[in-house]
Amino acid sequence: AGPTGETIELPIKSCFKEGLNVLEYFISTHGARKGMADTALRTATAGYLTRRLVDVSQDIIVREEDCKDKVGSYLYKEDSDKIGQSFTSRIIGRVALDAIADPKSGEIIVGKGIMISKEQGEAIEKANIAQIKIRSLVSCKTPRGVCQKCYGLDLGRGHLVQMGQAVGIVAAQAIGEPGTQLTMRTFHVGGVAGTDITQGLPRVEEIFEARPPKGEAVISEVDGKVLEIVTGDKTIDIKIEGDDKKKTIAEYQLPMGSTVRVERGDLIGKGSKLSDGNIDLKKLYKAMGWEAVHRYIVKEIQEIYASQGEGINDKHIEVIIKQMFSRLQITDSGSTSLMGGDIIEKDQFRELNEKAKAEGSALATGEELLMGITKVALSTESFLSAASFQETARVLINAAVEGKVDHLRGLKENVIIGKLIPAGTGYREK
Repeated sequence: AGPTGETIELPIKSCFKEGLNVLEYFISTHGARKGMADTALRTATAGYLTRRLVDVSQDIIVREEDCKDKVGSYLYKEDSDKIGQSFTSRIIGRVALDAIADPKSGEIIVGKGIMISKEQGEAIEKANIAQIKIRSLVSCKTPRGVCQKCYGLDLGRGHLVQMGQAVGIVAAQAIGEPGTQLTMRTFHVGGVAGTDITQGLPRVEEIFEARPPKGEAVISEVDGKVLEIVTGDKTIDIKIEGDDKKKTIAEYQLPMGSTVRVERGDLIGKGSKLSDGNIDLKKLYKAMGWEAVHRYIVKEIQEIYASQGEGINDKHIEVIIKQMFSRLQITDSGSTSLMGGDIIEKDQFRELNEKAKAEGSALATGEELLMGITKVALSTESFLSAASFQETARVLINAAVEGKVDHLRGLKENVIIGKLIPAGTGYREK
């Protein structure tokens, strides 16, 4: 293959035993050198990704037994088939939100709030249940951390996760470590040859940074029926008639040369792809809400790692997704000390509003955001953690101007000033 991944037309027909001719020898040096340069340049990218993941998730610690969350999220059997993991392996060690019953006999396999064991997991797969609802880290209500029930099994120890476990750092390392393996040229596994998809590490980075993807797929924002597909000079126009009472017509323009995935008369759901490519997370969030984004991110990341023969547990990815959703932008500051347009943590927002409510004054309102990990790490409450991450001068100057106080809640801040970290055996010692 050439430096950009295209195939060089001249095959190397002879082998080292017989000897290569001059041209063949020259071509083969190209491959060898590319391998070396690749390894040297790309390990740095993987290391940097791990560092950002650690920084965004370091303050996530198991802080309570049960946050009493009623939302949870669905695990779908079809997703497991796509990423080549058995459904059983994905549900073992998760906690069931509602009781799970066998659809044929009606007998209960797993009770409500019980952690799914290996036997129960196999029974669920045997019973051919298409989707189950489990406790999820993304919907966990614990302030500044997660609870034991939403996390489930501690994969390193084989029992329910303990209080004070630094699950954020474990998650960051679990995702970052195989990243080094992903850096070597990714083989095109599945997918159509010729569609230029960024695979491997750049794609993982693109997802976690919530960037608009290269070769973006257009998604439908309405449920409805495809009225017409018109191929113009420069664009392909798709008209969709909505299912609502007004029969709203949504129009989408695809760039010329994109592969259209729908046909005239097709019934499509909100958030379905109209063309090939990767979905922009922020648009998906707007159209479908956090559950769809959560499902999409887990599926995409698992597919990339699976193509390299690496399996990560879903909960590690969920820890990072939880952080991507953990920020609000203030729309109206009410009588709180916030400013409109500020980006703050949801927990901080909730605390300030509870205080305002107790005083009987106006509450602040905010809009939930989906943010990339670098931005999340820089908008944390702790200025010590943000300053030691990136843009040190800017962070410190802003903190000084605002007169910020660091409550030393995360791990990093405590390491910086030399205190015992509030995790593991240091949890609850304060």
